Amino acid sequence: MSLSSFSSLCYNNLTMITVAILTKDSAKKIGSVLDSVKDFDEVLVYDTGSSDNTIDIAKQYPNVVVHEAPFEGFGLCRNKATNLAKNDWILALDSDEILTPELRNEIQQLSLSPDSVYSFPRNNYYNGKWIRWCGWYPDRVVRLYNRNQTSYSHDEVHEKVIDDGLQMVSLKYPAIHYPYDSTEDFLNKMQKYSDLYAKQHKGKKRSSFSKALFRGFFTFLKSYLIKRGFLGGAEGFTISLYNANTAFYKYLKLSEVNSERIRRCPEENA
Repeated sequence: MSLSSFSSLCYNNLTMITVAILTKDSAKKIGSVLDSVKDFDEVLVYDTGSSDNTIDIAKQYPNVVVHEAPFEGFGLCRNKATNLAKNDWILALDSDEILTPELRNEIQQLSLSPDSVYSFPRNNYYNGKWIRWCGWYPDRVVRLYNRNQTSYSHDEVHEKVIDDGLQMVSLKYPAIHYPYDSTEDFLNKMQKYSDLYAKQHKGKKRSSFSKALFRGFFTFLKSYLIKRGFLGGAEGFTISLYNANTAFYKYLKLSEVNSERIRRCPEENA
């Protein structure tokens, strides 16, 4: 293959892939995210109710198409965004993930196969530091796939690309991820994710106060000791404690919603 043909093939990868990003009140980071994917032909921003200027920022980019819709759970929103894309190849990103030039070039040079899904690692940052402990690295996620072959699960939270029967291709280079800005952000996301977890598993999974307590305690030990969070100093301890609290509250809330369901529908549980 000639150099010109190879260059054309590489360029076409970026025209064959739609970048799909879910947003809500993402103004602080969305500009950096969109800068990192400015070479892609189509970027679809699926906004679920921003009250800041996320949409105004997104509309400044010529390759960005903005759709506004209510939030219906992460999995369902991902799939609805995918259905709006003009391309079959989808690169799903979070609104706090930045594509590194190395990862973009790696994607650009792929020989895409519809029977494959593609994962990449994430370098997660907190308090200005790259966190390599607490299970935060390599934090590999499947994000590039063909929508004619697969889709996201419909999970309310922690949704995943369904990769059953498909070949997994692991990319080398990472995306940069800034999941939390502050302690307040930690607490807000803990509340949101535990609520979504309880909603998703209501009536399908058992829980209790003792189970919530055990899950929280075990999660802290796993994050801080087994996943070596203690090597991360104050940040490692904070993240481990956050992981533990999230585990505790999601199982506690699940116990509460299950109990409420039983009280409301006694005939179903007789």
